[in-house]
Amino acid sequence: MAGSVHPRARPHRSYGESGITMTAHAIATTTDRAIIHPLWVRVCHWINALAILVMIGSGWQIYDASPLFGFNFPSRIALGNWLGGALLWHFAAMWVLVTNGIVYLALGIISGRFRNKLFPIYPSEVIADIKAALTFKLAHDELSHYNAVQKLLYTGVILAGIVIVLSGISIWKPVQFQELTALFGGYDAARYVHFFAMAAIVGFLAVHIALALLVPKSLRAMIAGR
Repeated sequence: MAGSVHPRARPHRSYGESGITMTAHAIATTTDRAIIHPLWVRVCHWINALAILVMIGSGWQIYDASPLFGFNFPSRIALGNWLGGALLWHFAAMWVLVTNGIVYLALGIISGRFRNKLFPIYPSEVIADIKAALTFKLAHDELSHYNAVQKLLYTGVILAGIVIVLSGISIWKPVQFQELTALFGGYDAARYVHFFAMAAIVGFLAVHIALALLVPKSLRAMIAGR
């Protein structure tokens, strides 16, 4: 046909090494600018972090007034100076944690973030990732994807947060919430549940902070979102 161009005569764009480099750079730039943590995740994360630190510090001071085990927490790392002051800090932080926690859980479920980020969790993958972590071969390049260990830890700390709030309520109001207190095995048993839930959260924070220091870009992503 007149005016038609033979397929072989069509312009052909070739890429040399510079073109490949530019393409790779463009992909890397796009990845770096992708939103990893939306605003609501970052806000809830830092509010939770502050509230839980206040609750842990004041909780240690409350514990020292009636220890469950044969040790006390040093006063320099406890918050409140005395039982009354610690209780004021503890209850103030509790309402912040509960309110923020409800918002975080609701948005995490409604948005599908929990479903996409935390599930499924396969035991075989957890074992493989633990072995990789112990041999320093666990990759942290892709921040938008959680490995099996991260999925397990994040799911576990959410459950520990729910348990610590419910057991705390059963200790705070054992008569008004007697059914809840009974669910934990009574007032004294609820105190032990509360303590071990706290210990689980403290253990998670130790690992979480250590990883943030080892992989600084994960901390940067939780601040800037990208």
